[in-house]
Amino acid sequence: MASFFPRHTIELRLEEPKAFRRLSFNLVEMALVAGIVLRLFRSMALTHGSSSWLYIGGTFVLGLAFLCSMTTAHLANYPLKKWFWRAPAFGLGVVAGEMATSLLLIGVGREPTGTARAGFHDWIGMAISTFWTRELVVCVWAALLALIVSLVRRTIVAAELHTKHEREREHEAGR
Repeated sequence: MASFFPRHTIELRLEEPKAFRRLSFNLVEMALVAGIVLRLFRSMALTHGSSSWLYIGGTFVLGLAFLCSMTTAHLANYPLKKWFWRAPAFGLGVVAGEMATSLLLIGVGREPTGTARAGFHDWIGMAISTFWTRELVVCVWAALLALIVSLVRRTIVAAELHTKHEREREHEAGR
């Protein structure tokens, strides 16, 4: 089986991973990077973009795909039983990164809220909204991903057992 989605932490390889792979092991750094990039992307898309529904929908889908990709890249390094706490913690880290970036953007007058610029008084409401949406997305995605991983594993294990039994039957028939 590939090195992604290990069943136990001892299955992790001791070879030196590439830079992004090293980053993906660290929950805090990975989540903060995801949050900062998401908030900057959102800010640029809403500030400099079109007001057409196609553009807004497209940017929403891109942001969602990025968040799910970063979540997957982090969770893939750990066994399923550790996802139970890692997924919500990752979502919390994303929110922390986004809201720190939001404070900076508000400070320089570049954070949009609807058709206007956000002020510091808008920040708490934005933080609460961001918290619930990001946590929901990350936790639902992690649950869906865990279901897919466990089904694939079960299928692979069943196929391996079937192959093993076939070999044993062929071996016994050959005697």
